[in-house]
Amino acid sequence: MIVQRRAVPAVLAAAALLLTAGCSSDDGGTAGGDEGASPSRTSPQSSQPAGQAAEETPPAKGSVKVVRTVAEGLDSPWGLAPLPGGGLLVSSRDDGTIVRVDDKTGKKTELGEVPGVSAAGEGGLLGIALSPDFASDRMVYAYFTSDGDNRVVRMLYDDEKPAGEQLGAPDTVFRDIPKGFIHNGGRIEFGPDKMLYVGTGESGDTGLSQDKDSVGGKILRLTPEGEPAPGNPFPDSPVYSYGHRNVQGLAWDTKQRLFASEFGQDTWDELNAIKPGDNYGWPEAEGRSDDRRFHNPVDQWTTAEASPSGIAYAEGSLWMAGLRGKRLWRIPLNGTEASADPQAFLEGEYGRLRTVVPAGGDRLWLVTSNTDGRGDPEDGDDRILEIQVS
Repeated sequence: MIVQRRAVPAVLAAAALLLTAGCSSDDGGTAGGDEGASPSRTSPQSSQPAGQAAEETPPAKGSVKVVRTVAEGLDSPWGLAPLPGGGLLVSSRDDGTIVRVDDKTGKKTELGEVPGVSAAGEGGLLGIALSPDFASDRMVYAYFTSDGDNRVVRMLYDDEKPAGEQLGAPDTVFRDIPKGFIHNGGRIEFGPDKMLYVGTGESGDTGLSQDKDSVGGKILRLTPEGEPAPGNPFPDSPVYSYGHRNVQGLAWDTKQRLFASEFGQDTWDELNAIKPGDNYGWPEAEGRSDDRRFHNPVDQWTTAEASPSGIAYAEGSLWMAGLRGKRLWRIPLNGTEASADPQAFLEGEYGRLRTVVPAGGDRLWLVTSNTDGRGDPEDGDDRILEIQVS
């Protein structure tokens, strides 16, 4: 049984992690996968109830149109949270700041710097999310790397204060998530049930993923106060699913089914349909496995094609941002299975893609990631794009 907020062993030194982990999660593997290969369709175990009628599926082929560039000149953007009534909050991984972007004019206003952020490697200020009661409590949640761990905090947002002073002092909601130079996870989202879902990484220590007494290499499900959520699969535990390497994207479809993107090592990146209490195989399985202990992915990609980060659901498909792959993937769905081969868009046009978020209807917000130390930034990077999808 896991102990809430328990301490974890110190992580290995950054250099040792890089040697033993085999790759950096932001760029997938370095030793496997043909960059010209096609994605390999899988036949996943489905969490759709037995006997449920097949759902109407989207067309096999879709489309993407870049409507406009919303904002430019962002430094190492990572998380994005749309505000009710307009405006986008964007976190900077390396600066440790949150800015508000006017989604009409692109004007940027700094809310403030999140204290305690220690940016190094893949760590820093990562995912952000708004409280499900934001209209009344004005709370912004953030996942970040500190000197000793990864943690989730919440801060009061007061836009009546001067720029740079609009964030209140952070209240720590959940701490002691293992940190490393790599594999820090970082995506947080409130689900349809108003619980907080947290994607974590195994920080380069692969054994943590199968250890249900560790919160590394997991998807966690918490109350807004940071306690294990009611109905979790393991008693008194925040763990919702395990056997993950480095969860980077979380999204729900219209049936409230959870999906997650995950970095592989040298062979396969994954898109998974998440079932409470299931084991997703890492480090014993990477991609599809014949071992029935493990829940197989909805689909898998070579690391050169994907290295996936954020995901979003729109128009009957999941849309997955690729870092090393430098493209946006469309995965049409029938329930929790892919109904057709994935389709790639924007390949190489905007460089590395970090975050994709629903913007309502057939629109998405798409965030590039070329100023993160691994990209090749051009004039204007990094950007937020508004795209139209089908």
